[in-house]
Amino acid sequence: MTAAAARSNRDAGTITLVVVTKYASLAAAREVIMSGLVTEVGENRVSDAEQKKLELGALAGTVRWRLIGHLQTNKAKKAVQTFDAVDSLDSAKLAAALDATLTGSDRKLPVMIQVKLSESETRSGIAPAQLPGLIGAVRKFPNLELQGLMGMAPDIEPLEAVRPSFRLLRELRDKHLPHGKLSMGMSRDFEIAIEEGADQVRIGAQIFAP
Repeated sequence: MTAAAARSNRDAGTITLVVVTKYASLAAAREVIMSGLVTEVGENRVSDAEQKKLELGALAGTVRWRLIGHLQTNKAKKAVQTFDAVDSLDSAKLAAALDATLTGSDRKLPVMIQVKLSESETRSGIAPAQLPGLIGAVRKFPNLELQGLMGMAPDIEPLEAVRPSFRLLRELRDKHLPHGKLSMGMSRDFEIAIEEGADQVRIGAQIFAP
């Protein structure tokens, strides 16, 4: 991360590492969190995060938990109870469900809008053309704090071919959400993502792989 930041004349201290624990054993997750080097943890499913937090006990409270996987509206309440932030918001309907869950509380939920950067049917996210409308919708909900955009590059070769996807997300951010953060880049491509302006990278395999 530091090397990638240096190549693009960026301060590595401004880039956040989100450690993705979805495939990690409980023991491995505990070890990483206990290192004190981790401030943000990412999980794909509400139930998995719920279970890990329960088993980690007080240790779970020493990091922020971010939902990085697709969320169904019927699980909005559980998500709000389990996570400190939702980085995979992809519809006005989901935004309404999250906001309604927080009605009457003094809490504001940080959210990121997930933008679909590839044609893959398995990838979640809103189409780039629909982004301005969703940004406008999210801003109307008083209990949500829109922090930026999230995206996943396609799994293609050569690796350098992912760069245009990250560049697209940065350009969308610059145009529609000028002060927003960019969450992009995973184990395979995070260095390119940092070179293209990522403020947050999500890494699991590089940390937990045998």
